[in-house]
Amino acid sequence: MSQPAPAYYLYVLRCADNSLYTGVTTDVARREREHNTSPKGAKYTAARRPVRVVYTETYADRSSAQVAESAFKKQSRADKLAAISHSQAALRHR
Repeated sequence: MSQPAPAYYLYVLRCADNSLYTGVTTDVARREREHNTSPKGAKYTAARRPVRVVYTETYADRSSAQVAESAFKKQSRADKLAAISHSQAALRHR
């Protein structure tokens, strides 16, 4: 019996200096821990700890998540913040 394929997540971290970091993973909580405590986190976030997850999107496969990551990174900071704000507002109204 085969296991279902894992979901992939685009995630955005807000760093201590208020900058944003975007990545892709199958386990958002693990990646947040790694960025905060482990050498497996990115060099960028190691100098900007602590970081916290402020936004996620779910994708069926890695390729789709990476395409979305690339598109997200190309957005202006204002557009990124608007997406984050909209997402957080939607969660508060559930």
